[in-house]
Amino acid sequence: MQKVNDFKIMNNELFVFSKKVFLFCLIFNLTLSNAQTIKSREERLAWWQDARFGMFIHWGVFAVPAGVWKGEHVHGRAGIPDYAEWLMYNKQIPCAEYQALAKQFTASKFDPAAWVKLAKNAGMKYIVITAKHHDGFALFKTKASPFNIVDASPYGKDAIKALSDECKRQGMKLGFYYSQAQDWNNGGSVGLAGMGDKAPPAWDSSQKQNMDTYVNQVAIPQITELLTNYGDDIPAIIWWDTPRGMTKGLAQKIDKVVHQLKPNIIMNNRMGGGVQGDSKTPEQYIPALGYPGQNWESCMTTNNSWGYQTWDNQWKSSAVLLRNLSDIVSKGGNYLLNVGPDKEGVIPKPSAKILKEVGNWLKVNGEAVYQTKASPFVYLPWGRCTQKDDKLYLHVHHWPTDGNLKVPINSIIEKAYLLSDTNNRIKYQQSGGYTFLELPKYCPDTIITIVVMKMKSEIKSSIDNPIPSIGKTAIASSTESEKFKAEYAFDSSSRTSWKAAKDQKTGWLIVNLEKPTSIGSIAISEVVGHTEENTKHFKLEYKKGDNWITIIEGKKIGEVFQTSFKPITTQFVRLNILDSETEPQIRDMQLFADE
Repeated sequence: MQKVNDFKIMNNELFVFSKKVFLFCLIFNLTLSNAQTIKSREERLAWWQDARFGMFIHWGVFAVPAGVWKGEHVHGRAGIPDYAEWLMYNKQIPCAEYQALAKQFTASKFDPAAWVKLAKNAGMKYIVITAKHHDGFALFKTKASPFNIVDASPYGKDAIKALSDECKRQGMKLGFYYSQAQDWNNGGSVGLAGMGDKAPPAWDSSQKQNMDTYVNQVAIPQITELLTNYGDDIPAIIWWDTPRGMTKGLAQKIDKVVHQLKPNIIMNNRMGGGVQGDSKTPEQYIPALGYPGQNWESCMTTNNSWGYQTWDNQWKSSAVLLRNLSDIVSKGGNYLLNVGPDKEGVIPKPSAKILKEVGNWLKVNGEAVYQTKASPFVYLPWGRCTQKDDKLYLHVHHWPTDGNLKVPINSIIEKAYLLSDTNNRIKYQQSGGYTFLELPKYCPDTIITIVVMKMKSEIKSSIDNPIPSIGKTAIASSTESEKFKAEYAFDSSSRTSWKAAKDQKTGWLIVNLEKPTSIGSIAISEVVGHTEENTKHFKLEYKKGDNWITIIEGKKIGEVFQTSFKPITTQFVRLNILDSETEPQIRDMQLFADE
């Protein structure tokens, strides 16, 4: 009997051993298979670089209160604007009370086919959706938390799966936004990474949990679900955000999981913990110079808030959005433009209307946007430029009143024509390092007209020092601290800015160009809040002898302010802010040589 038992034990052990060998071989083969299909960074990013234009979707339980709590419009606190998706944080709503809102998240009119069709008709080439935002509500079925659309809402289905299936059907790339660190309902961090020790504390006892536990028990399991449940090619992008509390060790642990499961995925730079990602992500503004030689994507809203907000009707026009797109692609970036559906899953009509108008323009002029590279010209007073192979696409925002378009290039030209009318050849002359195009008297498109120059020789600007202000020394009327020095407004970095002293409503910046220099254009980006503007009255001035002479005067700077003026020669230029909502704060200010 003992021998029989020994034999059974041996057989069982042999079976277990054989099973382990089989599993090892299977995993090894899968790993080898994945390794053989891993693309180079250039190959991974090729489609994204060609796409240039994508749709951001902020959707979740925050669409239920929609920016209103107990009858009051909710405004920002502790450095956060009036964004609808930050309502729980801004009002410090207890977890149980906020989670109960999921019962009203009906998604009863959610039509993923309509969403994808809208994006395609707008000329967008990819979609990124908030699979989970900072409130911790998941739009997908997850075992890591009951606070998800399947288990907590009347919709009861996986919205991410529905959208994934539709993107496959319509040939649309899909990416997932995932808040990997900040999570107010599942024990993650609270506040922005840049707040340091000034971040507000957790307001509910159930939020107190250490980051190791949160990452291991919530974040990594949910990330694994997102990367494995929706097919080989979904998600194509993972979009991290607000890495508060994300240590090097935790970031590396998440990064390892991601690249084991999806080695060819594209990630942004907001993981934290030293993980760089693939792309920079300026938010709600366009850097004056872009990021030459780097991948970047400006994410911006169609109104003010990212999430749906009933009282936010500050819709940008299609002209503004198209000029933003033109500006971004001319600097080699991508434009991720947001929509915020309501609790039923309906994208607001003004958003849909604006996107349709954008798409109509792209149907005619898409050749000047998709698969293009950055402009060889740093700044053009009349518009922007992109290039592809041997062609320059001149994006004319401001039609010249005299019909002559001045381009700083003297390379040999084969022909010039309107993209909207390729048979309409444009005459030109070249002189003194410039090409002068003789445009039609009437502007074909009042938003942006594309003029194509097909070149025969090297494409190169004829201007040697196009940005005389970059990196120059500067002084200011005051600074809030060492973190906000005057020269930071001229370093072309998205991470730095000049800010006036606390409670100041006026202030000035002076840049020293080191020698008398001819300038004819300026680009300014200020740090703004929910109103998308801070400055209420300003003057741009230059020094002549002991006097300051006004170049231009205005009432708004905002995220992007760019204008040209009659060229002047000077060494010192001053931005004089005479009135503002809060302390003046300038992220970037650059002067451009007279072109």
